[in-house]
Amino acid sequence: MRPYRVRANDYSPLPIIMPTQMLVQIEEDNHWWFATRTRAILALLDKYAGEGKNGRTVLDVGAGAGNMMHNLAQYGDVVGLEYNPKPIPVAAERGFDVRQGDAADMPFTDASFDIVALLDTVEHIADETAVLNETFRVTKPGGTMVVTVPALMWLWSNNDVINLHERRYTAPELKTKLQKGGWEVPYCGYNNFLIFPLGAGMILIRKRTDKEPDMASPHFDDDAYQVEMEPASPLVNTVLEKVGLAEVAMLKRMRLPIGTSVIAIAQKPE
Repeated sequence: MRPYRVRANDYSPLPIIMPTQMLVQIEEDNHWWFATRTRAILALLDKYAGEGKNGRTVLDVGAGAGNMMHNLAQYGDVVGLEYNPKPIPVAAERGFDVRQGDAADMPFTDASFDIVALLDTVEHIADETAVLNETFRVTKPGGTMVVTVPALMWLWSNNDVINLHERRYTAPELKTKLQKGGWEVPYCGYNNFLIFPLGAGMILIRKRTDKEPDMASPHFDDDAYQVEMEPASPLVNTVLEKVGLAEVAMLKRMRLPIGTSVIAIAQKPE
């Protein structure tokens, strides 16, 4: 069912819209941070791209081990692109089509994809302009891109270091850069708003005390294929996932004013 847009003074009955549900198929789906981000992405894709596959093609840029590909596949036939060779065999074992390549010089023809996902990827790449230009090039006219990035440079921490991040963003900054690349940006706001006081507080305390969690990274550990997520006890994970559910309900109705991440929807003009 296509999204139903309500116009001013339109009080006709609304059809029942079943939102796209998050699929829990791999270990990462059970972590509160992944779950919260995934539900936010699905909610915004439902609103701005529409539910269902509808014969569409989807590109996951920076797909890694395919952690998001089963959920993105609910919107069309999905292919992944990953620069680092380490996670690609894991993606293949999971049954995902992830190809090695450079996000700043993609091996795809113009206007190949209806939906592009650029999820916590562009902050790793020095030439962000090239990435935004390439995603624009491979997206079909009228197509949609969903972008997530870490927020606020003053939250820079060891997690940015082990991920080899180049930068963090504000929401206005990301929106401006997307618009300069030719994208229309109907939505750009923050994510992880409700946990922001806790998350930001922990980051600042750790920076002051120089006590950071020891997490594996493929950039520094031979045996790691992706950066390890900070573990949470079952109780803490359950509580934070419930908080994430509440936040996604808010995100569907408003732009959140602050958070540890930024999430945006960009659309290529027809």
